[in-house]
Amino acid sequence: MAQEKRRIYTSFHDIPPREYMYFPEGSLEGGKPGRFSGVEIRHLLISMIVLTVAFTFALTGNNLITGLSIGFNPSRIPYGIAVSFFGIVTAFFFHEISHKIIAQKHNLWAEYRMFPQGLSLALFLGVLTPFVFAAPGAVMFMGGSRYHETGKIAVAGPLANIIVAIITLPIYLFVVFEFQIIGQIFGFICLINAFLATFNLLPFGPLDGVKIIRWNATVWIILLIIAIFILMTIMPKFSLEI
Repeated sequence: MAQEKRRIYTSFHDIPPREYMYFPEGSLEGGKPGRFSGVEIRHLLISMIVLTVAFTFALTGNNLITGLSIGFNPSRIPYGIAVSFFGIVTAFFFHEISHKIIAQKHNLWAEYRMFPQGLSLALFLGVLTPFVFAAPGAVMFMGGSRYHETGKIAVAGPLANIIVAIITLPIYLFVVFEFQIIGQIFGFICLINAFLATFNLLPFGPLDGVKIIRWNATVWIILLIIAIFILMTIMPKFSLEI
């Protein structure tokens, strides 16, 4: 049986590189397992800060629409920052880094690059409305990649979110539910991870689901069922009370 030919990819998420797909001097060190370049760390930090701020305004009711309706309450902001930060770290950061690690294990150069327009939109929506749509960026990679390798890289992100959601769901339901601050953090972590996993497993466009189906449809449907089950379990029981 002929060996599968390696293909060349420049962007794991098929996002046109343009202004943010660049390789400053020294950044190719990111191709070594576990290595991060300075520009990658900067992009990750900026993305997490912007997302934390956006979700803080949206969740605490200090966004423009909610504030004008029921009044602003700045005292909620520190609480909102804590809830948002832990949610962003365990959902966004774990998701992207899982893609990166698996790509590196397949000897691909892989680094995260923020998407400035997506971050701007998330911040704009968070400050003005109680809703946040975030397309902060993606792990970009270069090198030869076969379908089964691309599929495994794609699985890594949603799988990381599902694992976090599976761990935090029983903690929220049976351990810390009555403790408001800790309970709210664990509940939001579970919710945002379950939502991110479900969303990324949808078989549309540049999402992970498309690449997983090309590799193994059985794996895709199992992960999607688990993600939806967790999401449907946590949604009716969780309400953010900040």
